[in-house]
Amino acid sequence: MTDIKKIVITGGPCGGKSTALSRIEKRFSSLGYHVMFASETATDMITGGAVPWMGCNVEFQAALMTIQRKKEQVYAQWAAQSGCPRVLLVCDRGSLDNRAYMTGREFAKVAEMLGTNEIELRDNYDAVFHLVTAANGAAQFYTTANNTARKESPAEAAALDDKLVAAWTGHPHLRVIDNSTGFDEKISRLLGEIAGFLGVPEPYEIERKFLIVCPDLEMLEKMQNCKKVDIIQTYLRPEGAGEEIRVRQRGAGGHYIFTETLKKRVTDVKRIETERRLTRDEYLAMLMNADTNLKQIRKTRYCLSFSNQYLEVDVYPFWKNKAILEVELTDENQKIIFPQFLKIIKEVTGDERYFNRSLAEKIPEEDDEDDKA
Repeated sequence: MTDIKKIVITGGPCGGKSTALSRIEKRFSSLGYHVMFASETATDMITGGAVPWMGCNVEFQAALMTIQRKKEQVYAQWAAQSGCPRVLLVCDRGSLDNRAYMTGREFAKVAEMLGTNEIELRDNYDAVFHLVTAANGAAQFYTTANNTARKESPAEAAALDDKLVAAWTGHPHLRVIDNSTGFDEKISRLLGEIAGFLGVPEPYEIERKFLIVCPDLEMLEKMQNCKKVDIIQTYLRPEGAGEEIRVRQRGAGGHYIFTETLKKRVTDVKRIETERRLTRDEYLAMLMNADTNLKQIRKTRYCLSFSNQYLEVDVYPFWKNKAILEVELTDENQKIIFPQFLKIIKEVTGDERYFNRSLAEKIPEEDDEDDKA
């Protein structure tokens, strides 16, 4: 059976997408992947003369998204029958990129017209990689000369970049590649992130975890760059020593995706993690193998894009005043920039008391002296 991974390469104008796509083909073909590319539909339409100002924006976006989704479906079907053991399907922008060009009301109307929803559109991809526009951090290199469909000024490009990151915030595997290094190193960092996601050579997850004072949730929910996700996590009976296997229901508003995750610990910060998407029926069947010694974990996750970082705040029903902040890193020594509105109590990376599996065994007391700010 062909193993197909579908990823999105997105970003603000002049972020390096065109260069990245050519480098991706060369790098991952050499690693045994058959690489397929679904081209950017918006550019295809605009350069073909189907420009958005000819009619209603809702109708244009609905047409664009219809073509885009059908194109990805055809590529995925072709990949499935290719006979290739591993296929990397690279989407030059994904469906939720279109949200950056719509108001909330327009997006809701388009989703209704297409019979879909935000969760389905966002989590239909295995991973999303955002290349920050040169207008944000490398303004001297910003240009519109290499794309006839690009018209934005540097200020407009930076604003659009923020909207694109906000549109994808909430995806379980979003990575933002900034301009903190030179361009070649930026592309190398992107390739490294994709390799890490694919598990070449192994699928490492690097994260740090902090116990924090529970933030103002109403404030978070009003922020453009924050998305709320409901999670139900069930641990299964492990098949081997040192393994942790779980299934997860993740989504919002009655729309969910289902995944199975297998983890093996390497260090306090680094773990080998493999994940696969499940159908609803597969998920329900796997619940029959639940570890009855562990409680089911329910939590609300606030996914926050901040300063080119992806932060996740987990709020549990058994805590009123505390929460867990998780930050996924590209390397173990990466500096973290914390928002001022998140108050850190202490770092709990490697502290088994705050692993989800430990919380499923025994819930810490709310008034634990060690946890007070």
